[in-house]
Amino acid sequence: MGGAGRAARLVCGRRAKWIIVVLWIVVLAAAGPAASKLTDAEKNDASAWLPESAESTRVVDESKAFLPQNVTAVVVYARDSGLTPSDDATIAADAEQLRALTAHGIVGSQVQGPLPDRVADPRAKVILVPITFGDNGWNSISKAVDQIRPIVTDHPDDGLEAHITGPGGVAADSSDAFAGIDGTLLFAALGVVVVILLCTYRSPTLLLVPVVCVVGALLAAQAVIYVLARHASLVVNAQSAGILTVLVFGAGTDYALLLVARYREELRRHEDRHEAMALALHRAGPAVIASASTVIVSMLCLLAAEMNSTNGLGPVAAIGVAVALLAMLTLFPAVLLITGRWIFWPAVPHLGSPEPTETGLWARTGRRIARRPRVVWITTVAILAALSFGLISLNASGLTTAESFTGTPDSVVGQKVQARYFPAGTGQPLQVVANTASLDAVRTSLAAVPGVVADSVTMPPGVPAERDGRSYVEATLTAAADSGAARDTVDAARSAVHAVPHADALVGGGTAAQLDSNRASVRDEKVLIPVILAVVLIILALLLRAVVAPVVLIATVVVSFTAALGISALAFRHVFDFAAEDTSFPLLVFVFLVALGIDYNIFLSTRVREESMRADTRTGALTGLAATGGVITSAGLVLAGTFAALATLPIVGFAEIGFAVALGVLLDTMVVRPVLVTALTLDLRHRMWWPSALWRREAEAAGRAEAGSGDGR
Repeated sequence: MGGAGRAARLVCGRRAKWIIVVLWIVVLAAAGPAASKLTDAEKNDASAWLPESAESTRVVDESKAFLPQNVTAVVVYARDSGLTPSDDATIAADAEQLRALTAHGIVGSQVQGPLPDRVADPRAKVILVPITFGDNGWNSISKAVDQIRPIVTDHPDDGLEAHITGPGGVAADSSDAFAGIDGTLLFAALGVVVVILLCTYRSPTLLLVPVVCVVGALLAAQAVIYVLARHASLVVNAQSAGILTVLVFGAGTDYALLLVARYREELRRHEDRHEAMALALHRAGPAVIASASTVIVSMLCLLAAEMNSTNGLGPVAAIGVAVALLAMLTLFPAVLLITGRWIFWPAVPHLGSPEPTETGLWARTGRRIARRPRVVWITTVAILAALSFGLISLNASGLTTAESFTGTPDSVVGQKVQARYFPAGTGQPLQVVANTASLDAVRTSLAAVPGVVADSVTMPPGVPAERDGRSYVEATLTAAADSGAARDTVDAARSAVHAVPHADALVGGGTAAQLDSNRASVRDEKVLIPVILAVVLIILALLLRAVVAPVVLIATVVVSFTAALGISALAFRHVFDFAAEDTSFPLLVFVFLVALGIDYNIFLSTRVREESMRADTRTGALTGLAATGGVITSAGLVLAGTFAALATLPIVGFAEIGFAVALGVLLDTMVVRPVLVTALTLDLRHRMWWPSALWRREAEAAGRAEAGSGDGR
């Protein structure tokens, strides 16, 4: 068997299987407590998301010298008919109570308001409550807002509106939306896996083994990531932690399905289950390892991203897939061997049992494709290309606060109320840091920028006038902080203050951070997509020892991706009524569809190559499809279902990623892999393997056949 065969026998030894299970039990016993603390290690503050080199990030760093790193919760009160004297008294009393708060990072001594304080009968007032970031980012702010809410909402229901909005209110609502994300995704993914495995295996006992092993893999991965986050500066946030759960469940179950399919084949050929498992690992193991390696390397490519949220996702996802691979190549086979053949009940595979794939759905599909393969692949490509035209509806320009939630939380309602009565940027100012000697010129230039409230360019109360030759001021925007108009104002403000001689002025704040993030996402998309394609192409070329096949397979993945994106864009606009997509949406969907879609390419193409070595490419294509079509379909359903679980979160960005990836995976496993790739292989035949030895062998055989035919004439 060679090195791989010896490794497979080592895992499948009669004593080794018990040692492996015991080792995993010890590992999981130690991992459990650490895994449960992963949420505590998450960083959801600005530094965990912003591009590291952006101007807004530099402002975050410099502003620490002037004021605590905080966000502002904007409490907005309103009555359309005008605030009454009783309302004014109520609001003033609320402000006094807020000034007395100190728990959970609330800086009561710096509470501002009620504002405005010089208008006789305004229809609305606001109170600005600074909240210092704690170690847990969003979670800290959520606890602070929980302290504020009873004070400002505990009023008689007499028509006075009170809402908590601004960055603090939005952060608290985001924290609530992500509350329990690990448990929600875990149980949603677990439910999907159980249902699909039951339909696939038709065995209530067999499905327990991959479920137990994949849960173990998830716990181990979470523990590793927790340790690295605490002691090696690995950045993990709510996004990467949520995707980790989905990825480990999806990838781990996929690997289990492939191994079980091959193990079942070998059980029909061998009496000794240890021998059967060793052969299954020897033959399917390289494909599983190559698939996981492709995903891992693709995820690690994200380290080249400027966006910290994308950059941090790379190693978290790579660790998750690596641990899932290890569990499915060691723990999973060991448990299957310990349980024996009965685990397949009621359809137990015995020595000499007929192979159902030879007459199954995909075997029949392959024979139909073989009649006119060129017509099949041209038609399929034409349909997928037509679906790709939905990309004209794609609007990956970013989501506003209101568009980011699937519902309407209080911060969104408050934002709308605030915009009716105040400059929409109130409570979410531009933050400017400049050399003290040039500060007056900077303030004058900033006040003259259209879109900036001229008399709002001030130094906040309690802020030091100067630190190391630098000073800090803020300015209010007239437009909503998350709007396109506000981002245009940031560009104009930067141009104005950058032009002040010797000022070294920097413009930051929430709007500037959003602008910098959008631009970093566009840059990451342009850089990372070609890099990932190149990496995957190299891995496929090494695995298949060919050039044509990898190029063909990569092309099918790209076609599948564009079709999935086109359909998704149409669904978002006309079915779900989503206003736009996050700027990172195309890149994340691409990474998951290409990295995971290549899994199925590898499963199919390695089996086709294996069978082609025994006969010819035509036979290999048909046999490979018959043998792997069912398991690839099942694996696709599992992966699509686990990613669809992201739609259970009330966050539009997650729902969009979950839908698009689930759709793309289904398209891949139902159409692209079994139909398009098979048709292309049947049409190209031995040319698929150029310039390998397999290509030379079949080309020589074809030449001899043609020569013999010519002699016959």
